[in-house]
Amino acid sequence: MPPLRTVATLGALLFTLLPLSASAAERIQVFAAASLTDAMNSAIASYESQHDVEVVPVYASSSTLARQIANGAPADLYLSANEQWMDWLADQGTTVDQRIDLLANRLVLIAPRGSDIAPFTPGDGTSIAARLGAGERLSVGNTDHVPAGIYAKQALESLGEWQALQSRLASGDNVRAAMALVERGETPLGIVYQTDAEASDDVRQVGIFPDASHTPITYPMAVVTPAPSAATEALRQWLAGDAARRIFTRYGFTPLTGD
Repeated sequence: MPPLRTVATLGALLFTLLPLSASAAERIQVFAAASLTDAMNSAIASYESQHDVEVVPVYASSSTLARQIANGAPADLYLSANEQWMDWLADQGTTVDQRIDLLANRLVLIAPRGSDIAPFTPGDGTSIAARLGAGERLSVGNTDHVPAGIYAKQALESLGEWQALQSRLASGDNVRAAMALVERGETPLGIVYQTDAEASDDVRQVGIFPDASHTPITYPMAVVTPAPSAATEALRQWLAGDAARRIFTRYGFTPLTGD
């Protein structure tokens, strides 16, 4: 028979370990475009309150996230701000399963909250360049790889303003970085998603770009791990369902799917 002291020590050890084991929640890694930050944080909080899982979001430009996933980053779900980077990821031989178009967005022109720039519709005859003073720049996401910047370039080319503005761009590593330049008053105008403009108290929307001026702003979602867990599949289904639709709608997105 083991000494009482040994039994007591073993009992204390079990008492310490059992609660930790019982409370360990499964982790799901979600890589999502920076423009989804507020909506996804709200969706994740709602989901975690009803499920015994820990959803860990990683936010950045869709291009940055796609490259990280292709290089082996441990992501379970990927939500891109355009089709291009989801296509690119699949072309690298990375797992891209159960892909769906989840959300849509719009492209808008913003100014600092206190700006006196009058609202106008880009392409209606009033040029964006004419609204910039000498030496002033237009804030955008990087037009080479950031989806918001790619859409911005398409819109400016379509409206005949690219040549005049190309050398006057202030580029951000993601759409939130581009908006921050306007929030701080470092640029008088910027091009971001409508949802970003609505999420900030420091900017106001000056105008909406015509939908025909750029390719549709679509957010695809896919499973990007070779062996997804049941918890990952459950979250994927929930994000495409009615409860998540209501949250995304509240943040200004247009859901493209549901139960």
